[in-house]
Amino acid sequence: MNEAAKSIWSRKFDLEDLQKMLLGNMTGHLGIEFTEMGTDYLSATMPVDHRTVQPFGILHGGASAALAETLASVAGHLCVDSGRAVAGISINANHVRQARDGHVTGTVRPVHIGRSTQVWRVAILRADGKLICESRVTLAVIDERK
Repeated sequence: MNEAAKSIWSRKFDLEDLQKMLLGNMTGHLGIEFTEMGTDYLSATMPVDHRTVQPFGILHGGASAALAETLASVAGHLCVDSGRAVAGISINANHVRQARDGHVTGTVRPVHIGRSTQVWRVAILRADGKLICESRVTLAVIDERK
């Protein structure tokens, strides 16, 4: 992460820390891997394979939504102070193109980071750089459960 630019992240992290968060849950089973971080974005890839396609051989819209919500939730978590957490309250996903193989890459950027809500935009691209899904995720900022 470039420390010269103002970062939105409240918590310290690296890609290895983020990847550990995916072990033993649905996102790990989908093959999601964090690949890049910047001062105001995170990126992750997901394979288009037997785990993520629908019966017709194209990327399942639910898999795209899972990638989008994963990116937004992790980004939201990284923006709140200790003792606070985030929980998804709304997701919208517009599927504009199909993917049949390879992998897709999602990148999340903030639209709004507030005290009680956050809104995130996630663009998911095929390996050829074409947009396949545009998603918007709204998170509630809540007290962390002990």
